[in-house]
Amino acid sequence: MRLFLVELKLEHITTKEAVQELIHQIHSDATQVIEAQIAKGFRKAYLILEAEKQDFVEEALYQHNLQIELIKEVRLIGKDRAEVTSTSDSVNYLVEWDLPEHLTMDQYLERKKKNSVHYQEVPEVTFSRTYVCEDMTKCLCFYNAPNEDAVKKARAAVKAPITSLTKLE
Repeated sequence: MRLFLVELKLEHITTKEAVQELIHQIHSDATQVIEAQIAKGFRKAYLILEAEKQDFVEEALYQHNLQIELIKEVRLIGKDRAEVTSTSDSVNYLVEWDLPEHLTMDQYLERKKKNSVHYQEVPEVTFSRTYVCEDMTKCLCFYNAPNEDAVKKARAAVKAPITSLTKLE
């Protein structure tokens, strides 16, 4: 089974209950929702779905008339799939980073290994996990932090830029 990042624009969903119902509807025999994170104000959803093929993900989404911004295969880094689905670690910030051209997965992983030790310089921030698009276009990193400035400080410590920073519900 493969993991897919799905970014949805949420136009008519304004409550946590409506989001939970949508996630329940998307979850099917062919597609399993591994993780769902919602931007503050319910403007956007970031889903990690597990499926055999991208076609199954698209089928599970299109029948719900959703505004899909992105579907890409991703690799989970920092935790394994079982940890993500079984733990209730709290994340409240999402950092998106558009990766530089010509960066390979091996180079990214080596860089991450080398720089991750610097998270200890910002103890108020807890790094949780990263999803890296297999096409090496971008990654999503999840944090628990007291505020945006702390996340920015943590990213500076590990020498990783920020394309966008989103507060999560």
